[in-house]
This record gives sequence, structure tokens and C-alpha cells, in this order.
Amino acid sequence: MQQLERKPEWLKVRAPGGASYTRLVGLRRDLKLHTVCEEAHCPNMGECWNQGTATFMILGDTCTRSCGFCAVKTGRPTWLDEMEPQRVAKAISHLGLRHAVITSVNRDELPDGGSKIFARTIAETRKLCPKTSIEVLIPDFKGDETALRTVMEERPDILNHNLETVPRLYTTVRPQAKYPRSLEVLKRAKAMAPGTVTKSGIMVGLGEELDEVVELMTDLRQVDCDVMTIGQYLRPSLDHLPVARFVKPEEFQWLKEIGESMGFRHVESGPLVRSSYHAAGQVELKAEGTEEVKR
Repeated sequence: MQQLERKPEWLKVRAPGGASYTRLVGLRRDLKLHTVCEEAHCPNMGECWNQGTATFMILGDTCTRSCGFCAVKTGRPTWLDEMEPQRVAKAISHLGLRHAVITSVNRDELPDGGSKIFARTIAETRKLCPKTSIEVLIPDFKGDETALRTVMEERPDILNHNLETVPRLYTTVRPQAKYPRSLEVLKRAKAMAPGTVTKSGIMVGLGEELDEVVELMTDLRQVDCDVMTIGQYLRPSLDHLPVARFVKPEEFQWLKEIGESMGFRHVESGPLVRSSYHAAGQVELKAEGTEEVKR
């Protein structure tokens, strides 16, 4: 019988627990919310939740895309919860989070890709939690500039859009996405709001070569991306893409040093790194200058 790949020692973590973790689980269920931490089987869930950071997944739990790495279920959503922004803000307030990350499934069937719900979630959170920093991890909105502007006009502290992998692997890893389009999202976001920190992340261990990763990092710097995250791909189930190899910690350190030499303001690189790992500290990188969206 086929089994999941055996993880090396450096990828083993403790099961999540602690008072903050337990409180967030209960509140999430009471308010009928989703967290990408749970949906994506994140190995850092307990650590982040106990440190006052959580990643809420809006627009439901069903994605219109079928990425080969992702544990979130794929399907055709039939509803839109207009009250979700208020409930997310309420959860962030009750938990006293110092940094909140808001992400979503892809909702390609919606004319705006769900951007208005993103914007309203930011706005509602600002009302209830003015001291909480906000990061949004957005889809590509199929390249719709108006949808991106809708989000940027609410001035998130960090705008994150993940490239996920190198261009050569897009057809198997992100079949409904386009590498140039994702780069353009980051470029436009920085142009619209120069004071917002832009961020992107990838997984390694999917079959990429290290020189391809370095080329991708160069592409991100060319669109003035500030922060990059690099983590090990872990196969959620036998229905997902297999792990091509487990990248060693010293290789992650090498990539971090390469990125820093290129001018990234911060590179979070390690086997267990995920998009929102240590995200609260990255808000301090917020650039000086206008926060207004350029029109």
C-alpha cells in the first residue's frame, strides 16, 4: 500500500495546544469561520496561535481551482456570506490578536473574485481593532486590476501573493494560474500603494532546481517585492503531488543569504516556514511614504 513520504527529523513538530490555541478553536467554531491554518494542515498552527497571530480564510472553504499541492477542497461554491467580514473582525477583537492574516479560496466565478469581501473584512477589522496590523494573502483575481485596487484602497499593512513554485512547474502545481500574472499582481500592488509591504512565498521540494529558485527570486526583486518566504512542500494526502525531495536546512539558509544579498528586506527561509510564519514582525518593515492608493 502506498504511503506518504517519511519526514526527516527536522520536519517533526509538537501537536498544537495551549490556552490561546484552545480559545481560538472554540471561537472559530462559534462564529462559523475557517482558518487556512487548519484547512492547509499547517505545521506551525499551535506556535502561531499561541503567539497572537492567526490566518483567517474568507469566502468559504471551497476553491474553484485545483492546485496540486493544496489541501483545501475544490468545487463550485454556490453562496457568498455577506456577514463574514463582521464575524472575522469580531473574532480578531475577541482574541486580541496583534497581527491578523486574511486569505481566501479562489472564487473565480464571482465578477470581482471576492475582492469586495476582502476590502470589507479589512475595514471591519480596522473599526474593531485599530491596533491590529493586517496582512492579506490574496489570489490573483484573474489579473483584474480593479479587483486589486479594491483591496489596496483599504491599505493593508502587508500585501501577500504567493508565486508558490518556479515557472516550469506551473502546469502541474498551479494549472489555473500564470506566473507572469502573479508577478504583475505584486508589481501593481506596489505601484498602487508604495507604503505597503509586498510579500510572496514559494514551496521547495516539488522538483525545482536551486538555480530556478534564484531566478524566481530575481524576478520578485524586479517587481520590488519586499519580503519572501521559502518552505518545504509537505504532501497533504496521497491525492496530492508527491514530495520530490526534502530540502536540507543548510540549503534553506543558503537561499536566505542569496535573497538578502539581492535586496529583500526580509527572507524567512526554513523547512517549516509558511506564508504567515513570523508575519507579525514583518509589519515593522513597512516603508516610509504615502499609504494612499495611487490613482
